[in-house]
Amino acid sequence: MTILDETIVNVALPVMRDELGFSQGGVSWVINAYLIAYGGLLVFAGRLGDLIGHKNVLLAGVTVFTVASAVAGLSQNSVTMVAARFGQGAGAALITAVTLALIVTMFTEPQEQTKAIGFYGFTFAGGGAFGLLVGGVLMQLTSWHWLFFINLPIGVISVIAGWKLLPGGKGLGIKQGLDVTGAALLVSSVSLLVYSVVNAEHSGWTAVTTLSYAAGALILLTGFVIRQRMARVPLFNLGILRSRVVAGANIVQFLVVGAMYGGFFLATQYMQQIHGYSPLQVALAFLPMTGAIGLSSLWLIGVLTPKIGERGLLLLGLGLFLVGAGLLARTPIEAGYLVDVLPATLFLGFGMGLGYPPILSLAMSTAKEDEVGVISGLANSTGQVGGAMWVAVVGSVIGSVAVSAGGTGSVAAVNSGLMYGSFVMIGILAAAVLVTLFVIGRVKTPADGESTAPALVH
Repeated sequence: MTILDETIVNVALPVMRDELGFSQGGVSWVINAYLIAYGGLLVFAGRLGDLIGHKNVLLAGVTVFTVASAVAGLSQNSVTMVAARFGQGAGAALITAVTLALIVTMFTEPQEQTKAIGFYGFTFAGGGAFGLLVGGVLMQLTSWHWLFFINLPIGVISVIAGWKLLPGGKGLGIKQGLDVTGAALLVSSVSLLVYSVVNAEHSGWTAVTTLSYAAGALILLTGFVIRQRMARVPLFNLGILRSRVVAGANIVQFLVVGAMYGGFFLATQYMQQIHGYSPLQVALAFLPMTGAIGLSSLWLIGVLTPKIGERGLLLLGLGLFLVGAGLLARTPIEAGYLVDVLPATLFLGFGMGLGYPPILSLAMSTAKEDEVGVISGLANSTGQVGGAMWVAVVGSVIGSVAVSAGGTGSVAAVNSGLMYGSFVMIGILAAAVLVTLFVIGRVKTPADGESTAPALVH
């Protein structure tokens, strides 16, 4: 639900703008508030999980997310809605930061861990596509309020099930040290960075405000690094990034999640603006992609990982993803769904489903018991920042090309903008391939005598 809520509101923004009194530009805060809180709090939430217990942080996050969803659904004005979306983002950060940590501590047997991470990858990649489907159906049948109310029964069930079924580890204890100063610097820097990206969509990448926010984020991040070198018990052990596998996996995560959301964005824009699809038609058009993500991440990963290893699987996924982006770039104005659109979405789906889980496994490959939460938070944080940044870049390219080619009122100009947006996505994925090849290096497969799953050190 936390991933789904990033995309589910897209189809309802015009209606929410009118009913809640948002300005034309202000309605984007329904999305921005969520992204800023979500991306900014992930690493801090992961460290908190290490200290007070991953289960406790997860359940607290589900509770915050559920209550904030109720407030969002009941909102009568723009201020309440934006505040509720901040709350949802904070709850989502608490949930997401520790979920991967719980998985690698609960499933220590390599094959089981691979399956579990594959399922987690499906909920992430599939959640984005499924959000478009659910959003379209709910908007067709009910009202925007139910985009948020749908979270309530799921949240209650999740709290009850989590409390009874998840292992109740207590964590290291808060006395081990929570670097409050470091946490404040990190949360501020990441939040400001995400805000600078979303501001660039409206003000431009070279605007004074955008550059000022980005510079402020860089200064705060530099302060965080200095603080971590000086702190007796740092929030984040910078030595983690000395591992080429972990550092490379986080760079790839930054690139791939951006391409993933860029793919959703491009395909949605193409179907709506070029072919005039309704929200429900867009939702149904994404069903095959969701199925491809599920088939590859829930089944094919278990078959292929023992044979080609996680790095090989990642390269295969990126290759399929690149083919899908290439097909999306060549989609003509007079295109048929079965011949032109469906193949692109299927390649994108298989690429996401095969490529995303091994990134998570590689990012967690050096996790020790006392830092598994913060590493999980880092892996998710790089993805959130990358998602916000690259979607904004793709959106800017589409708008600029469309305007120069004849204006956004011209279907041909918009289609030209979408084509160049696809080229940007191809460039992002090509960079991810290079990082996988030359930074991550070769990861041994079971044939070499070692597991491909992350080895949690106890």
